[in-house]
Amino acid sequence: MRKATARTYTWLSRDSTDDAGETWLEVAFVRGITPDEALARLTPEKELYASPAEGGTVVFFGGLSDLHPREMTARLSAGTAAALVEVTMGDDRFTYCENGRLVTTFSLFSYELREGPDPDRLAAEVEDLRLHLTGESIDFPADHAARALALADRATGVRLPRERTE
Repeated sequence: MRKATARTYTWLSRDSTDDAGETWLEVAFVRGITPDEALARLTPEKELYASPAEGGTVVFFGGLSDLHPREMTARLSAGTAAALVEVTMGDDRFTYCENGRLVTTFSLFSYELREGPDPDRLAAEVEDLRLHLTGESIDFPADHAARALALADRATGVRLPRERTE
């Protein structure tokens, strides 16, 4: 399988953006489990949709849960790995968990402030996708959401083809 790029997920980023240019995307890529298994881990959360994907499942959060998607992503990662991409009016963040525990999390606009017990785990992929700008640059890529989705794909090995969500 070819490595995911921003172009791989431009469609999902675009589909999650309204006419005013605001994006609302809270999605977790989970390795090696089915949609039913993913939803069972999150019961009684009701505002969720899980789609089968190559290598696992992608869970779309509805924003109406009592739990934050980061807490739910840790649950999803029990015995496996899960990556969460959040691009909303309140946050632009990437979170990666394994075996129920946080590995790394960072703002899509300040990678240098990443947190977690292994904050550099995905550094090579972050650099390859150009999610981390070096120097004094303030020119963030307009397609940062698509790049973060590609990072989730690479981190988990889960690929969501466009036809799976239509």
